[in-house]
Amino acid sequence: MSETDLPICVAALYHFTRFSDHEALREPLLQCCREAGIKGSLLLAAEGINGTIAGSDEGIDRVLAYINQLPGCEGFVFKKSRAKDMPFLRMKVKLKREIVTMGQPNIDPLACVGRYVKPKDWNALISDPDTVVMDTRNDYEVAIGTFRGAVDPDLKTFREFPQWFRNWRREIEAQGRTPKVAMFCTGGIRCEKSTAFAREEGIDDVYHLQGGILKYLEEIPEEESLWDGECFVFDQRVSVGHGLKLGHYDLCHACRCPIDDEDKASPQYEEGVSCPHCYDTRTDAQRQRYRERQHQAKLAEKRGKAHLGEKAETQV
Repeated sequence: MSETDLPICVAALYHFTRFSDHEALREPLLQCCREAGIKGSLLLAAEGINGTIAGSDEGIDRVLAYINQLPGCEGFVFKKSRAKDMPFLRMKVKLKREIVTMGQPNIDPLACVGRYVKPKDWNALISDPDTVVMDTRNDYEVAIGTFRGAVDPDLKTFREFPQWFRNWRREIEAQGRTPKVAMFCTGGIRCEKSTAFAREEGIDDVYHLQGGILKYLEEIPEEESLWDGECFVFDQRVSVGHGLKLGHYDLCHACRCPIDDEDKASPQYEEGVSCPHCYDTRTDAQRQRYRERQHQAKLAEKRGKAHLGEKAETQV
């Protein structure tokens, strides 16, 4: 079966807008998703909407049309891909303070942002020796793939980026350098804020990969690509490669880190319980709880049911 023949449609989306009452939008949006048979996760905040959903083509189109008519969302951009199996267990619509948490309340991507660079122009920009390429994702995402020569801030969370960037800037200025800065992330949403932050810090020569890594992997042929590895995605596909083909990673359900065959061959790996990334950070009591959870999941799988019931799944 080719990628285009896979039965599940997956739509990743984000849109910054100023909702006057985002809380009032939650229940109607959740109801629309339920009626369309869609699963996934959507975040609503005063600054906009963000998330990934999956289901039938008709169901996805129905929900996307609904989002398009929300205040300020007309013409919003989304990214579709395909999956063999449903990558989500439930449908959630959550209310948040931010649709991507940076912890900088004065940053407004609608007022100030970096210059967008289309995937076809990205290689030229990052191949320029006067450009510093920055990966704004978390450390476990960077570990399985990134652009050649990219700086890895080694972030545990996106909240760490502002201080890391200020430290990096001081070091660069001490060297007498004023490079162009090219930032990238999975789908583009982090860079809306990271480039806006850089602009607020007084750096104007800042660029942003439009559509993120996913758009680049979709549009740029592998033989022309400057991307090495796979791209982590926040659903049960775990990772994708060039052409958005399903990747080779699984997920450790104890720590949520991507794991490969080498990790699974480790004596520290136990399905659903531990992996080399988290073995030393979990207690025996925690691992015992994970074993019981894994046991219940296997029993549910044998009965042909999801481990989480529908009632539990739709709670936020």
